Amino acid sequence: MTLLSDARAHEVPARVSVADRAPRRPISPERIAAGLTLLALLVLGILAVNEVGISIPAMVQSWGNAENFMARVGGLTFPEPGDLAWLTALTVGLVLVGTLLAAVLSVPIAYLAASNTTPGNGWRAAARFVGALTRALPDVVLAMAFVLMFSLGTLPGILAIGIHSIGMISKMFADAIEQIDEGPRLAIRAAGGSKMQEFAAGILPQVLPSWVATVLHRNDINLRGSVVLGYVGVAGLGLEMSYAFKALNYGKGLGIALVIFVLCVVMEIVSSMVRGAMLGQQRHTRSWIDRLIHPRLGDRATSDSPTTSPAWAVSPQTAVRRPWTAERVRNTVAVAVAVLVMIGSVIVSQINWMDFFTVWARIPEVAGRFWPPSFGNYEAAAMVSAMRDTVAIALAATVLTLLPSLILGSLAASNVAPSAGARGVARFLLVGIRGIPELILAIVLVVITGLGAQAGVIALAIGGIGLLGKLIADSFEEVDRGPERALRAVGATRLQTYASATVPQGMQALIGHSFYMLDTNIRAATILGIVGGGGVGYYLLNASQGSRYETVTAIVLMILVTVLVVEGLAMWMRRVFR
Repeated sequence: MTLLSDARAHEVPARVSVADRAPRRPISPERIAAGLTLLALLVLGILAVNEVGISIPAMVQSWGNAENFMARVGGLTFPEPGDLAWLTALTVGLVLVGTLLAAVLSVPIAYLAASNTTPGNGWRAAARFVGALTRALPDVVLAMAFVLMFSLGTLPGILAIGIHSIGMISKMFADAIEQIDEGPRLAIRAAGGSKMQEFAAGILPQVLPSWVATVLHRNDINLRGSVVLGYVGVAGLGLEMSYAFKALNYGKGLGIALVIFVLCVVMEIVSSMVRGAMLGQQRHTRSWIDRLIHPRLGDRATSDSPTTSPAWAVSPQTAVRRPWTAERVRNTVAVAVAVLVMIGSVIVSQINWMDFFTVWARIPEVAGRFWPPSFGNYEAAAMVSAMRDTVAIALAATVLTLLPSLILGSLAASNVAPSAGARGVARFLLVGIRGIPELILAIVLVVITGLGAQAGVIALAIGGIGLLGKLIADSFEEVDRGPERALRAVGATRLQTYASATVPQGMQALIGHSFYMLDTNIRAATILGIVGGGGVGYYLLNASQGSRYETVTAIVLMILVTVLVVEGLAMWMRRVFR
């Protein structure tokens, strides 16, 4: 009996010691601090929602305002078909050219901003600052300055969209460079390759699909944002809509808004098709070189058929001399069409190239109007309070966006959705929501609920669902499928697989996208203030209309400081949770 008891006494510690020896990731103090910071931001966002005072009963009671508004609208009217076609082509052209300009200029900035390619910390800090500065400068303020330099037309809009987009595109480009597999680049360096060869052969093939997706995503945002540029004189549908609303011709204004919505949806569908064609079906069991040799090779390499040839069986001759298959012909035609569309966009934009030679004489005069910064007749305390209201609106909108975006984004991911039909419905909802420009939504909500932060928060929250939901869906589709398959193989349910494999792998991207949403909302809240959505945008509108450009500069500097703080937090979070 004693011997048996002794044996049992030795068995329990043995089991405990095995569990104790199991690998456990230590929780660093910095990780704890980052978690507490996220919790604090969430609490502040909830308090901001409470402070805004969004009341569903009050909105229901104000439905009479909506009925009166619709009665004043009457029926929707549109410009003449010829004018409408020209305005549509003009809007699409200036957006495409502006986005292309930003994409080209973002490449060197991203190269310098990425931690694994920058020549030094000084270069990286300077590149990150340029990105933050261009993100902080509202496109409407840039357009305002360029209208003073170039007068009315499309060129101010192109430059405003291009410079403003550099910040976000270069940020996404740099993040993609930091996440590459360093093996190919280091191998090229070890073989004596130059920096340009490292970039062209070791970096670009890995990041190109992500870069194309980023540019297409930014183009969609720019198309929606082009609406507000019409309020400062940029030609296109936005300018025509602003004329209609200022003349209280709500029928024509909402008719043009409907055209912009349809245009945004069509652009989103085209962008999704292009992105899908480039990325294809995700095959995470293949290496980057397999995807580089033949994008579709993994469809056969990962097949369960025993007759399928493996990816490594492709000969060097096949890799170097690719045959003109139907897929290659289709891709070549698509590239040619894209080039022709860009050439057509430049032609439609009717850029006066001589302006680039004559504008230099006007720069000192225009710069003198914007500098030195000053609050003018406004008190500094009132401006700081207005900036605080803008941040509160952005935080509240971000918090309200998180849960719906996570649900819709998860259902829109092919590896999470219970069926293809559910995924299609979720993707359709996300496309429809993203197609509504926040400015138009804010105008309607201001009419219904009245002036104030409530309209701005609701408009940003609804628009954010489409944007954040799409980013979450794309991130979840790009996670490593191995852990998901392993859990399903041992009998885990779909929900267990989602909670234990998909979400943990996508957590870093989820945090990054949430900060991106907060960053976007801060700048968008400023713009919505122009139409009565609350915050510092009200003062920005008054200063611009009164030609008090030094006050505009002071407001922009406040926005810049706020964006830099958010950028610093986002960089820290990505590093800690990597």
